[in-house]
Amino acid sequence: VGAMTPAEIITEFIRAIERKDVAAAASFVAENISYENMPMAPIIGREAMMATLEVFLAPAERVDWQILQQWEVGRVVINERVDRFEIGDGWLELPLAGVFEINHDDKISLWRDYFDMGSYTRQMATLAGS
Repeated sequence: VGAMTPAEIITEFIRAIERKDVAAAASFVAENISYENMPMAPIIGREAMMATLEVFLAPAERVDWQILQQWEVGRVVINERVDRFEIGDGWLELPLAGVFEINHDDKISLWRDYFDMGSYTRQMATLAGS
């Protein structure tokens, strides 16, 4: 089996997250990954990324991350997504842009998501209250 392209690595990484399979998702990332949700401080390291992902995914019955557009430029993958989480009776929908860097071991060394934290917080409060 040939090596996956950087874009294929990101697509498979997101599919693992949609299955809420954090261990499978972690298999795609470098030990020293920098996971950056832009409104917050970077999270450094595979274990810390896994712990953060568990927290984000925990309240969701289902996870559906729609990749609207995706570009591969060298070892960088950029995508426009809507990350959807089914929580209680509704869906939290977070439009965002993601930037990923793939190292020479074909592991994700940087994951940076740009989104509006206010939108996330408001939707989370509404859904948690339902």
